[in-house]
Amino acid sequence: MPWKEKLIIALDVSDPDYALELVDKFGDQIEIYKVGLELYTSAGPKIIEEIHKRKKRVFLDLKFHDIPNTVLKASVAAARLGVFMFNVHASGGLDMMKRCREAVTEVCLKENLRRPRIFGITVLTSLSEEILKQELGIQHGLNAHVRHLSGLALKAGLDGVVASGHEVSKIKHHCGESFLIITPGIRPSWQPPDDQMRTMTPKQAIKEGADYIVMGRSILNHTDPLKAIELISVEMLTA
Repeated sequence: MPWKEKLIIALDVSDPDYALELVDKFGDQIEIYKVGLELYTSAGPKIIEEIHKRKKRVFLDLKFHDIPNTVLKASVAAARLGVFMFNVHASGGLDMMKRCREAVTEVCLKENLRRPRIFGITVLTSLSEEILKQELGIQHGLNAHVRHLSGLALKAGLDGVVASGHEVSKIKHHCGESFLIITPGIRPSWQPPDDQMRTMTPKQAIKEGADYIVMGRSILNHTDPLKAIELISVEMLTA
């Protein structure tokens, strides 16, 4: 897979006009854009339509987590928006993920839609093992928890998971090489980790086996975002 198809730019902004300005600025350099809670709440589904008009693909990052019936209905709505991929929290349970995948597959077949890829969120990169144990009461360790949730996502028939680069090789070993992994918390050498705890460089993540990497602030806040993308592409190509 070419580097352009592996790099997802996070449009973590609230102004839809600015978001589209970024899409236009990056042009042929970027193929996939992440629309998360901030932008979707500000702009609604219209922003997805506008990105599609520019022949780009959308990763809808709303992290669905609710009772199975609510999640499957939201997932069907996402499929009808034509997004390339979206995610649900794997901690919502096997039944929630399985019913989500089944409902999306059914509606896409019935309405002749391209089925979006569905990913399960494992453990957010802002969480550490200490937080997992002391605040969330999960005692079996971060790696074991990620492995368990990844196995549930695989059993539910999801296409892959969202996980830190530090867990990628373990997940691939447990779930197979064809099980896709989106890796957030990616920071080039010039960028501090901010509120992310389990970070990794683009080169490291690709070497570990990540299928997609998500980057936002380190590119959008750079004095020359196009130059930042160029430098990141070099890191990815040398992995």
